[in-house]
Amino acid sequence: MKYLVFGKTGQVAQALQEFEGVTALGRDQADLMDPEHCARRIQETDADAIINAAAYTAVDAAESDAATAQMVNGTAPGLMAQAAAARSLPFVHISTDYVFDGSGTDPWPVNGPTGPLNTYGSSKLAGEKAIATANGPHAILRTSWVFSATGSNFVKTMRRLSQSRDALTIVADQIGGPSAAADIARACVHMARKLVEQPDLSGVYHFSGAPSVSWADFARRIFDLSNRQITVTDIPTAQYPTPAKRPLNSRLDCTGLARIGLQQPLWEPALKTVLAQLEAQS
Repeated sequence: MKYLVFGKTGQVAQALQEFEGVTALGRDQADLMDPEHCARRIQETDADAIINAAAYTAVDAAESDAATAQMVNGTAPGLMAQAAAARSLPFVHISTDYVFDGSGTDPWPVNGPTGPLNTYGSSKLAGEKAIATANGPHAILRTSWVFSATGSNFVKTMRRLSQSRDALTIVADQIGGPSAAADIARACVHMARKLVEQPDLSGVYHFSGAPSVSWADFARRIFDLSNRQITVTDIPTAQYPTPAKRPLNSRLDCTGLARIGLQQPLWEPALKTVLAQLEAQS
């Protein structure tokens, strides 16, 4: 089976390139700031499925660059999904927990009320709606707290800081599920295959690591597994202001994955793998 992947340097895009049959398009080949060109790539492809792993992910920068975020995360995926739908090609798209307002403490169901707190979340929600409206075979995969041995992410930041610090203050009232890019990539490929066989499986799915954890406790586990003696002090989000407001509750109800033949992954085994990869790189 052949997969046309939009995105080449992002964490999930890099993980997807480990799979046979993947052709990954970088920004120089398919820039989501030019949605019509991206749609043409889908019209011309001989791939069996499309996976969109490209996105504007600079959450804080999006607050002052809403037009770019909307084009890349909202408009482009919609036109790409329309092109895929016209050819009955499955369209797998990665979305985010940021489509929710982060209230409460229960895991968010896929049909829970959306209410983004920031521009990034709003742009991703616009993309979700446009993809659904295209009415082709599709899977929208909402995930959270992505980490890997590549790109920029919390795990790499914590390891870097631990080289020069022996104590850190980290937000403890944001709770979510760390998600390994490799696990997300496997889920995307699996969903694409399933949609070829059963397009009626189209819809929104939640995919994040278990168990849910705070950023502070996730950091503690990173340091424990890295054998680094770092004292972590919990602080509330209010003491770490950012341009974009973050949801406090990013727990996702992943029970719906069973419908498409997947299960929620555990994040610790993947974290151990990533830490080993980082150690080998250093």
